[in-house]
Amino acid sequence: MSAHCPHIEPGPDHPIAVEPAAEHITVRVGSVVVAETDRALELREASYPPVYYVPLDDVRPGLLRPNDAHTYCPYKGEASYYDLVPSEGPALPGAVWYYPVPYPAVAAIAGYVAFYSDRVAVTTTSGA
Repeated sequence: MSAHCPHIEPGPDHPIAVEPAAEHITVRVGSVVVAETDRALELREASYPPVYYVPLDDVRPGLLRPNDAHTYCPYKGEASYYDLVPSEGPALPGAVWYYPVPYPAVAAIAGYVAFYSDRVAVTTTSGA
C-alpha cells in the first residue's frame, strides 16, 4: 500500500482484541466442508460482530484460488483475497480474506483466513 494509507493503532475509541476461539469452527458451502478447526482465532473489533480467523492449514486443499483484489484497513493492514471454489456449485469470488502482513496489533492473524458469513455457513460447537 502507498504511504497515503494511514496506520492507526487500536485504542479506547476503536478496540481490537484477538484471542483463541473457545469453540470448534466448521465452515461449509452447501454440503461441502471447507474448513474445520479447534485452532481458530476470534477477532473482536469495535462494535462489529466477531470474526473467526481459521488457520490456512485447516482449510481443505484445492478450495481456494488466489484473487487479485486488495483492500486496506488502517487498523489491520492490507487484505488479500481468495475465491472459494467448492467441489459443488459455483465459485464464490472474494469470499475469503486474509492479511499477509498484518499490523503488529493483530499480528496473530498472520497465516489465518476469514470467510464472509453471507457466502458460507460458519457454525460453532462448544469446546470441551
